[in-house]
Amino acid sequence: MKIILGFVGDIAAGKTTLATYLNKQYTSNSYRFSTMLRDVLDRIYVEKNRPNLQALSTFLRQTYGEDIMSKVIVKDVQNDPNNIVVVEGIRRPSDVAYLKDLDGFHLIYITAEAKTRWERMTNRGENPDDNKKTFEDFLKDEQAEADKLIKEIGSTASHTITNNGSFEELYTQIEDILKTLQA
Repeated sequence: MKIILGFVGDIAAGKTTLATYLNKQYTSNSYRFSTMLRDVLDRIYVEKNRPNLQALSTFLRQTYGEDIMSKVIVKDVQNDPNNIVVVEGIRRPSDVAYLKDLDGFHLIYITAEAKTRWERMTNRGENPDDNKKTFEDFLKDEQAEADKLIKEIGSTASHTITNNGSFEELYTQIEDILKTLQA
């Protein structure tokens, strides 16, 4: 039976780190809501910063329906042949609405202290403007339309991972969850 792990989490809480770990350990696949946005921005030669990603997401949802990105992700997950599939970057109730109807879906909330996440974000520099963000800018980003419901959705998760420690502690938490789900 396929296990579908839906990661909802605060900015720089460890969602991608866990997805990468699972991809290596279990040859799983992972899908990010932001990947389709990054693909479009690449194609039209627009910088992939947080404001542009948010603007494109808003445009697509307003034009094609609030659930357009969710429908794309669900199709990707359904077509994936792997036993473990990760969906990363759940941010809205519509993101969960379709996924929760899939057999084997489990919502996992990933969080960490704000200061720790800000330091991770500025060090990794995933988006061009990340390494210039002040802590105050970071806290403002968390209140943006795309991120303000994360904690609320996280409160409905079947499991929570707190990622304030080492990689080993993070990996142990996901392994414990997998053991529970596979039992």
